[in-house]
Amino acid sequence: MLAIVLAAQFMALLDVFIVNVAVPAIGAELDASGAGLQLVVAGYAITYSVLLITGARLGDLFGHRRVYLAGLALFTAASLACGLAQGTGELIAFRLIQGAGSALMIPQVLSLIQRNFTGEARGRALGLYSAVLATGAAAGQVLGGVLVSADLFGTGWRPVFLVNVPVGLVLLALGAHVLPRDDARAPERPHRLDLPGLVLLGGSVSLLTVPLVLGQEEGWPLWSWLSLAAAAVFFTLFCAYESRLARRGGTPLIAPRVLRHPGIGLAIFRIMAVMAVNGGFLFVLTLHVQGGLGYSALRAGLTFAPTAVVFGVVGLTWRTWPASWQRALIPAGFAFASVSVASVGLALRDGQGAGFWLYAAFAGVGIGLALAFSPTLTRALATVRPEDAADASGLLATVTQLGQLIGVAAFGTLFLNRLESLGAPQAYTSSDALLVCMFALAATAATGAVSGLVRRRR
Repeated sequence: MLAIVLAAQFMALLDVFIVNVAVPAIGAELDASGAGLQLVVAGYAITYSVLLITGARLGDLFGHRRVYLAGLALFTAASLACGLAQGTGELIAFRLIQGAGSALMIPQVLSLIQRNFTGEARGRALGLYSAVLATGAAAGQVLGGVLVSADLFGTGWRPVFLVNVPVGLVLLALGAHVLPRDDARAPERPHRLDLPGLVLLGGSVSLLTVPLVLGQEEGWPLWSWLSLAAAAVFFTLFCAYESRLARRGGTPLIAPRVLRHPGIGLAIFRIMAVMAVNGGFLFVLTLHVQGGLGYSALRAGLTFAPTAVVFGVVGLTWRTWPASWQRALIPAGFAFASVSVASVGLALRDGQGAGFWLYAAFAGVGIGLALAFSPTLTRALATVRPEDAADASGLLATVTQLGQLIGVAAFGTLFLNRLESLGAPQAYTSSDALLVCMFALAATAATGAVSGLVRRRR
């Protein structure tokens, strides 16, 4: 069961980043505008992040197995449609549907783990979950580069979507036989969906993610700032409504007791920070190696291999490390990520792209991010009650995705604005812009390290 749900989780997360290195090929074949390509990349992330908490609640209402398989089927069908799309508009529409399928599927993964594993087994399963969750981002870049460069049967960029189809069909067939039946496992579920809460939360997340995704491309017009301000208003209304509904004995979209659970608040901050660093690092470095250094899609993708491999290894093994190290892992991970990210910028500052120290720094980023992310997620969820699994999974999955989006938007904007101020995007000017971003990312990671140290002193 765990292998099946984590394989689908990995496949869905690949699609957040796998398209990045395929963008030039998509633009050339479909004659897409810059805004169109931005929506091809980000359309998936928009519906994915907006609908994650709704997907978690639907699993609680109709059964995690049933909703998981429905989401997987929708994701697989949308992947096929993306791979066969003949125009930019079609591709954008199918990417939105693909993100909706992921939003239905991914929250059920954590809920199924929470409901079917206990004790040490749950801890090990959560360790695997967290390793898959963040390794998927870097692995998406690698696989995207390999598939685009291979140009299988002359299909160009299309295999980055079509690769999901056979995998999805196999997982659907296996999942239908292996996943536990909902009526035998699930506790009593609420009888209705919190529609007003859904509208308020969906509105707030939409108003936040759309300007983050399109703001840089459009030059941060007035509407983008108004949208961000409106997102804060909608979220305030959502919190007030949910609290009132809970006091009246209703079933809120997110149970307030989940937010009050010990350690959840700090975990949200840490996850947001580490995923912002992860998303910003991958996005900015992709812009530099393809635009500034002129790497091919394959070489650009393989650049991230050390980070992905090391992240996976550390994410799977940190629980076996000495007990005396465990309490220090999270702040140490943030600190290690801070130093390693800054080292990547320094290694690339001369406009070159090779050398032992560069790849050592890439591996260091993987170590640091894994230690900051995996123990945080595992410890936050290890004591969550099974009846709160859907709420906790939807909340933390949403925070993870929003962290990625914020990192891409904030650090991508910093990189592009710095590049524009320096002139043409040649290797040296791109390296200067990259160095500024790497130092900003290092400062963000250092903030996560301080939060861990403050928590320990309490």
